[in-house]
Amino acid sequence: MNISGKVFVVTGGGNGIGREVVLQLLGEGAHVAAVDLNAEALAHTTTLAGAGDRLTTHTVNITDRDAVHALPDQIIAHHGNVDGIVNVAGVIQQFVRIIDLPYEEIEKVMNVNFWGTMHMVKAFLPHLVTRPEATILNVASMGAYAPVPGQAVYGASKAAVSLLTEALYAELKDTGVNATVIYPGAIATDISKNSGITTPGTANKDAASTHKTTPAPVAGRVIVDAIRDGKFRDTIGADAAMMDRLHRLSPKRATDIIAKKMADLLG
Repeated sequence: MNISGKVFVVTGGGNGIGREVVLQLLGEGAHVAAVDLNAEALAHTTTLAGAGDRLTTHTVNITDRDAVHALPDQIIAHHGNVDGIVNVAGVIQQFVRIIDLPYEEIEKVMNVNFWGTMHMVKAFLPHLVTRPEATILNVASMGAYAPVPGQAVYGASKAAVSLLTEALYAELKDTGVNATVIYPGAIATDISKNSGITTPGTANKDAASTHKTTPAPVAGRVIVDAIRDGKFRDTIGADAAMMDRLHRLSPKRATDIIAKKMADLLG
């Protein structure tokens, strides 16, 4: 897809990977509607972008179905059309085992990660299929195929996003809409803070440094390149790529390795 001149809707556009996707799409000549729950964060994205009316911001909770379904008309009224949606917004869970995880936390994670993505797809797909060329890119996680103890529900929500995206690809093969799923590994963002979570085992710099992360701008570049190239799937970070290969060869061994590596996060 030629990005210049196209219109994209990006969730999670107020921070982290989402903000980087917004900035990099704008840098390539796109028009962007940035969606986020945090109005102040969206205002900062606007300041960083300096893109004038090529960027609009929309303070919306993606778990609110009615609010999300109102977005297409609002965005098309300003930008004229929509050529792609990029579902980045997501939260992690408390770092506890399933036995100790409250139902409220399970519902929150599924509502944001799966239902938020579903609301966006259902809201925009009727318009996207009318475009000569369009894209849906959903951000899943390495946790969708490499289960992390203490993040079981987060991983399950992202596995649902993964299969949803692959099914969309199959259903849309005879249209102009491509579907791409992205699997980030550990990315240097504020997802823990934004999820209201304190990550165990990272209270000091030495502990935190044992878990290598990929910078958010690098993650943003992978996503923008995937849109341009019309990829079916891609990973972000050496950790996600390595675990992807290992899980294909031996799911049990991959599970054992990641459980041992992440043990300090669960306690």
